Amino acid sequence: MKKVYIETYGCQMNVADTEVVFAILGKAGYARTEDIAGADVIMANTCSIRDNAEQRIWGRIDQFQKQRTERPGTRVGILGCMAERLGGKLLESGKVDFVAGPDAYRTLPRLLADVEDGHPRAEVELSREETYGEISPVRIDRNGVSAFISIMRGCNNVCSYCVVPYTRGAERSRDWHTIVKEACECAEAGYKEVTLLGQNVDSYRCGDIDFAKLLAMVAEVSPSLRVRFSTSHPKDISDRLILTMAAHPNICRHIHLPVQSGNDRILEKMRRRYDRAWYLERVSKIREVMPDCGISTDAIVGFCSETEEEFRDTLSLFEEVGYDSAFMFNYSERPGTLAARNYPDDVPQDVKTRRLEELISLQNRLSLESNRRDLGKVFEVLVEGPSKKNPAELCGRTGSNKMCVWPDSTHKAGDYVRVMVLDCTQATLLCKLVKDI
Repeated sequence: MKKVYIETYGCQMNVADTEVVFAILGKAGYARTEDIAGADVIMANTCSIRDNAEQRIWGRIDQFQKQRTERPGTRVGILGCMAERLGGKLLESGKVDFVAGPDAYRTLPRLLADVEDGHPRAEVELSREETYGEISPVRIDRNGVSAFISIMRGCNNVCSYCVVPYTRGAERSRDWHTIVKEACECAEAGYKEVTLLGQNVDSYRCGDIDFAKLLAMVAEVSPSLRVRFSTSHPKDISDRLILTMAAHPNICRHIHLPVQSGNDRILEKMRRRYDRAWYLERVSKIREVMPDCGISTDAIVGFCSETEEEFRDTLSLFEEVGYDSAFMFNYSERPGTLAARNYPDDVPQDVKTRRLEELISLQNRLSLESNRRDLGKVFEVLVEGPSKKNPAELCGRTGSNKMCVWPDSTHKAGDYVRVMVLDCTQATLLCKLVKDI
């Protein structure tokens, strides 16, 4: 059997897609390997959300080329969003044998056969139907605790800064029967947690099943199966979803709710389709129903024409919400987006850098304050495995998505334990094991 090696970059959706690719190629007679030096086929599943993500892939392509030079017959392919965006331009580099976009993974066995005959190929046609719904993924989670389940593909929001609608196509929801079946298979295989994935899970719809109903059905698969989801869109997150979360103890109390900016003019220019007041009302509703719910976010600084005062609105919103954590970035213009076509990228880089540093500093303080509020509390935690810093300690996350570490020589990945928080950093709760689970 020929061996396939895949490096995965970017979001959790790409991880789920890599698992689908391994399943498709497995049925075609290929075997997965984690040893690049022994691979017959080397692939990168890529991200295009920011320019530096693509630059990193170009660097890896140079490394793949060395493997191809040292071992004639080794084939190199690029998958995912960068493949969709650049297509044949990647083949023109002479360092790549084949390219497949996110909706073309079923064609990979044929692509590889064509490459064997010396014909470089690119398949990047987007689909309005493809969900890979009936394919059972080959799980690549090494600890066997958590699994990703893709529930939908694509995005219809077309935020002005975002390349995703152009690289992943129009929004389509997977049949709910296949999702529940996959959740059952995960539970039967011993997984203790599943994460439902989509660019905008709140807009999921299959017949009369919306996301709130789907979430309840997955939660009811097993009371010992924790359920997470990502990502929510502030314009679509409903009261029904919030109430569904509150009604099921095994649905984790954590919502990732990207805000992007705290200023209404910038939000409108980004085409986010909500304003600051709407966003804060959604946060207020979440905390009214689930006071213990963790809330995290994404934010972009230095978007086209953003003034200093408008950036201050983002800082003040962060203060008002008090996020547990956040992913924060400089604006990175992406070719082909509405913003790239219509707005000059006119905020100087040094200003972007300074604003990002200021926002990160604020969030570090907010994260530490959030963690300090948990001192003395007891949480049920799903063990993920040994701590990276100290193998004598275990680590795992609370339902609100906070990472805990504690000394432990008696438990293993997949166990549920109770821990008490003794101390903290801005990123981690430092705990001790509580025996009465």
